[in-house]
Amino acid sequence: MDGGAGPCAIDLNVIDAAGKPVSTALISVHVAYGFGGFHKLDMSVYSSPEGKARFTGIPAKPKNAPIEFYGKKDKLMGVASMNPVTECQAKHDLVLDLPKPQQK
Repeated sequence: MDGGAGPCAIDLNVIDAAGKPVSTALISVHVAYGFGGFHKLDMSVYSSPEGKARFTGIPAKPKNAPIEFYGKKDKLMGVASMNPVTECQAKHDLVLDLPKPQQK
């Protein structure tokens, strides 16, 4: 998915808690950038059968770094983050697992 808003990119390896690739997981990201964060970029992509996902065109100077990529498939959820200021070309694992119960 190309956001067309900058030179940065991230390659995500979407895996489950056992380290196996997760296909067709939905990965979403919201980025505010530019003066005062007035520009907004929302992107979503599904992981490939090999558990791969790629986002390009990410701005180098987002308003609130790091940027968080939220993944989900069925009941599995996970988050990966990147800071384009320090790693413009990033590669990360996005581990999907069952959400932890809330503590009261």
